[in-house]
Amino acid sequence: MQQLLENIKQCTICEADLPLGPRPVVSAHPNSKIVIVGQAPGTKVHASGIPWDDASGKQLRKWLDVIPEVFYNPENFAIIPMGFCYPGKGKSGDLPPRPECAPQWHQKLFDGMSQVELVLLIGMYAQNYYLGKAAKKTLTETVKNYNDYLPKYLPLPHPSPRNRFWLAKNPWFEVEVLPRLQEVVKKLI
Repeated sequence: MQQLLENIKQCTICEADLPLGPRPVVSAHPNSKIVIVGQAPGTKVHASGIPWDDASGKQLRKWLDVIPEVFYNPENFAIIPMGFCYPGKGKSGDLPPRPECAPQWHQKLFDGMSQVELVLLIGMYAQNYYLGKAAKKTLTETVKNYNDYLPKYLPLPHPSPRNRFWLAKNPWFEVEVLPRLQEVVKKLI
């Protein structure tokens, strides 16, 4: 696993398309129990090299009901974004994750983690990639039907502060999904 992580951190497969250059951000361990599949690092995470080291990460840890020491222990949580590097700025936020990363690296990472019991799919890119045709038409429908994907997957919206309107429009998420998420996480770690 250590050699694989080193290979990923040296990856330059899409260097020409990265405005800030490559800086793959990933964390995994052979004993990881939960895998967080997110989108791609933002500029703050690109600068620090620490996954979820931003406001979205703070919110995610709150949703999971874990402290940073638990979150950043790779035996608890592997952190594998759909795109390992900051993809650049788009018209309404960051660009989508680069499409090269997941097919190049995800299966190799999963092959090296035999203890995984849950994969958290954060956002539509991760949900569409891993759920395929089982994903509903919208992220809201997919998240609302989270029980359909358990025990292997649990789809979540992105914890970005920009999603506060989605959270306000969908109060069932905090009432139904978060307690179940916290229950499962507590059981696994």
